[in-house]
Amino acid sequence: MKYTEDHEWLRVEGDLVVVGITAHASEQLGDVVFVELPDVGTTVSKGDEVVVIESVKAASEIAAPLDGEIVEVNPEVADNPGSVNEDPTGAAWFFKMKVADLAALDGLLDEAAYNALIG
Repeated sequence: MKYTEDHEWLRVEGDLVVVGITAHASEQLGDVVFVELPDVGTTVSKGDEVVVIESVKAASEIAAPLDGEIVEVNPEVADNPGSVNEDPTGAAWFFKMKVADLAALDGLLDEAAYNALIG
């Protein structure tokens, strides 16, 4: 898996990249009560807001970690936002995207670098 400094994780599955938030991020948010997912077919650029998360503490946005197209979303997360707290790096993924260039993943953090970031 790769990580962003914005506390997103990315996992490559074939030619797709699955995106979610880290356990650290879900702990910082507290109890998640609402998740708004992007529309399938949306073309995004790195940094574009793609997911809105609301928790009992705050509202937060998830940015696209790479350029690409949203090809699938996880309806379970929208139907059961608390799953983000229960299994943030597994079943509670947000979306899958077809990225313009898989080599762009090389510029992201590995697990050791992410763990150093969060201290």
